[in-house]
Amino acid sequence: MSQILMIVTAADSLTLKDGSPHPTGFWAEELVVAHRDLLAAGHDITLASPGGVRPTVDPGSLSAEVVGDQSRVDELADYLASIDDELAHPLSLDTVDVSLYRAIVLPGGHGPMADLAIDTTLGMLLSEANAAGTLIAPFCHGPAALLSATDPDGHFSFAGRRIAVFTDEEELAGGLGENTPWLVADALAGRGAILESGAAWSSHVVRDGNLISGQNPQSSAAVATELIRALDE
Repeated sequence: MSQILMIVTAADSLTLKDGSPHPTGFWAEELVVAHRDLLAAGHDITLASPGGVRPTVDPGSLSAEVVGDQSRVDELADYLASIDDELAHPLSLDTVDVSLYRAIVLPGGHGPMADLAIDTTLGMLLSEANAAGTLIAPFCHGPAALLSATDPDGHFSFAGRRIAVFTDEEELAGGLGENTPWLVADALAGRGAILESGAAWSSHVVRDGNLISGQNPQSSAAVATELIRALDE
């Protein structure tokens, strides 16, 4: 059994390129699948967010039109209801002792683009965890959080690392489209990350040492599986 920290966005809105607000938050499938599978494997999960704010679920991630199946939406909503007390009382990032955890999980949704990508406290936690070899598992838009991590010399802590992330193709075709304020994949590549992508909307996971990343919501289960395997090593 391992202690796992799941860091969730506290944002409920993202300002689009045209200046309009877009309701957002965490993506239900990503949080639910990771939480459920890690818990089922016998691990303990602690939720944390910036300021200890209760995270908001992205409304699109509980829409049958987006998810494609009302029964799946009901399943996700039921699981979120079952962990409502955890969601209501996350740790504040500024109280986290990252040395207590064997892994950090970072689910997506567009919310991380609004807060986690620029959160200096998170950046220090991720840099410390990375230096210690702690497993770090961001997926879909979760890798935006990695952009916060700068080492003491001012270098991006994940430069030169192989990463899977929601691709530009996926964002432009099925995400926020041309109104996306910035592209997470482009931002990571611009900081020196090495992007490795699979086919759009297919499960694709990349492991580079302690970094386990997934491309999209379809990769949620595979990220959890790879993380469980790594925890058992």
